[in-house]
Amino acid sequence: MKRRIVCFGDSNTWGFDAKLQKRFPEDVRWTSLFAEKLGEEFQVVEEGLSGRTAVIDDPLFEGLNGYRYIHPCLMSHAPLELVIIMLGTNDTKERFHLTSYNIAQGIARISQKAKTTLAGVNGECPQVLVIAPPPIGKEYFKTDVGKSMGAGCDTKSAELSTYLEELMQLQNTEFLDTKGKIPMNKIDFMHLDEEGHKLLAELVFNKVKTILSRERKL
Repeated sequence: MKRRIVCFGDSNTWGFDAKLQKRFPEDVRWTSLFAEKLGEEFQVVEEGLSGRTAVIDDPLFEGLNGYRYIHPCLMSHAPLELVIIMLGTNDTKERFHLTSYNIAQGIARISQKAKTTLAGVNGECPQVLVIAPPPIGKEYFKTDVGKSMGAGCDTKSAELSTYLEELMQLQNTEFLDTKGKIPMNKIDFMHLDEEGHKLLAELVFNKVKTILSRERKL
């Protein structure tokens, strides 16, 4: 049986291409590139959903609350070697009225739920890695997504990683910060382009290699 890793996230895990308004092909998405680097011993499960939040029910769209879905999601893919969570971009939307610290709290909550789900190897709890997504560029507000997202998303997005790192340390959860390492695209300034997917795959692979080596599993 292959060693399974679930990547749980939003449109940047699903692979949204802002230029063509559709999904990037497999050979571009960071999840696929990450799987290729891991090799045939592993299976990477793409659990990305456009618009997904950590803990918020969106009044405009159905089924986007990650907290409500993560338990059955992880149990359906068990046994799991690792769960990777990258959320927070959608939680910055003005209509949710969350501070950057609130968003970090929500991600900590869903992370804790994943860590206590008996979806790991031999019925144990899986290891969890939380990724702080690249910050939204301030130019987003002047693009087509600006009306839907609302004001202040770039500021909250830029502040998120600091609070998230603090909470993950308290929770004893593995953490990866992409701030300053991966830029968003130059179209809507809140999605990864082809180069961003490559960079993220490399960062995640190096982090996961460290985690599994520490556990003597790689």
